[in-house]
Amino acid sequence: MAILKNSDVKKMSLKEKEEKILELRMGLVKGYVQANRTNAKSKEIKKAIARLLTDIKLNSLKKELKKTK
Repeated sequence: MAILKNSDVKKMSLKEKEEKILELRMGLVKGYVQANRTNAKSKEIKKAIARLLTDIKLNSLKKELKKTK
């Protein structure tokens, strides 16, 4: 079960994405402190963070391309 789906990420605003990234990173740190190892939950959190960062980067690249045209 995914923490965050791509369709959910696309619906979020930039501010919501940034807040979600901070929230997920804090959850990841807390998980490391408690378990002191990686587990399936931490992998899902990492994937969700990557989804958010990728979407932010793609949107910024699209905006730059529109400016140059």
